[in-house]
Amino acid sequence: MSYTAAVITVSDKGYKGEREDTSGPNICRLLQEQGFSVSHTAMVPDDGEMIKAELKKCCDELKIALVFTTGGTGFSPRDITPEATMDVVERPTPGIPEAMRAESMKITPRGCLSRSAAGIRGRSLIVNLPGSKKAAEENLLAVLGPISHGLEMLLGEGSADCAGTEK
Repeated sequence: MSYTAAVITVSDKGYKGEREDTSGPNICRLLQEQGFSVSHTAMVPDDGEMIKAELKKCCDELKIALVFTTGGTGFSPRDITPEATMDVVERPTPGIPEAMRAESMKITPRGCLSRSAAGIRGRSLIVNLPGSKKAAEENLLAVLGPISHGLEMLLGEGSADCAGTEK
C-alpha cells in the first residue's frame, strides 16, 4: 500500500536562503524509491510555533500519513524540533528514535547525542530526523520497514497482524 508523506526541513540558514537543503530532497527521493507519495515539503526556521504550525497542517489539514522533519535535533540552543514535535503529538512512539539512535551508535559514538522524537497525531506519524544528509538517510533507512508496518496499524481498520514475520 502506498502512503502519503511530507518532509519538513527545520533550518534557520535554509529558511533565509543562506544554506542549500540537501537532507530534505534526499529524504524525498528515498521515500519515493520505497513507494511513498511525497505530497508536501516545507522549510521552516528553528521557531517552535512555526514548526508546530507546519506539523499540525500536515496532520490535521493535509491528512498526511507520515511526516518527517529534518534538522533541529542536536544540542544547539535553537535545536527545538523534538520539543515542538512532542507539543503536538497525542501518543509518543519512543521506539522509533531509540532504534535510530541504536543504529547510529554502530556508525559513530555521537549517535547518542540525537534528541530525535516521534509520535502519533490523529492518523499521522511524525518522526524527527537529523539535519545532515548522511545521518538523516541512515536514520530513515534504519526504521522505514517497521514504520510501514506501523502505518498499516495506524491507518487500517482494527488491528494489524503483529505476530507475522519480521522484516
